[in-house]
Amino acid sequence: MLDFLGIGAQKAGTTWLYHMLSRHPEVAFPAGKEVHFWDGQYERGIDWYRGLFAGDAGGRRQGEITPAYAILPPERIAGIQAFQPALRIVYLLRNPLERAWSSALMALGRAEMTLDEASDQWFIDHFRSAGSMRRGDYETCLRNWYGVFDPGRILVLYYDDIARDPVGLLTRCCRHLGVDPGFFAALPEAEIRRRVFGGPGHPIRPSLLPVLRGLYHPRIRSLERFLGRDLRHWLG
Repeated sequence: MLDFLGIGAQKAGTTWLYHMLSRHPEVAFPAGKEVHFWDGQYERGIDWYRGLFAGDAGGRRQGEITPAYAILPPERIAGIQAFQPALRIVYLLRNPLERAWSSALMALGRAEMTLDEASDQWFIDHFRSAGSMRRGDYETCLRNWYGVFDPGRILVLYYDDIARDPVGLLTRCCRHLGVDPGFFAALPEAEIRRRVFGGPGHPIRPSLLPVLRGLYHPRIRSLERFLGRDLRHWLG
């Protein structure tokens, strides 16, 4: 049975979370990290998807993490709720300026371009693309999911805590999923802090910061009010 979904955000630490949870003896990912059923393989049918989680998991919580699920439309989210009303959901958020930059760098690599080959305008066009803007609009994503699932079933985590307090983040996640949070406290800290599928690490071009601030500062302020959380460190 499918017990939980990780829904994103893209470039917000979901691969690290997957690798960490994969080590937990009470968690299983029978189909791997990203299945993309709800956003790309829906034509296979719900029975196909159900079958991915039908095996004997030995009492483990079964799940998958597909970052594209965060931006699903409400009607598809309703389909997920109908499929598994008791689902637990995890959503990792990252400073949207950094997320947009990291996503653009990923697209740059897929285009087989170097950083020096890409103009500011190339990056600006990517930042303003519908896909990038939707992925960084965390409030709309959460409103869509809260509109279908009880908010208590949706755990919001923060990419910043992967560096600042990874054990605390994993403890909150384990409690949400209903598995032993003590497992990660016993792991060596170096293993928990190990970099997983990190990007190239290029800092945001200073010339692009005004564009990103213009796109996201109003959204960050609105998200602060929506979540009741201080996010001023994202505004720098």
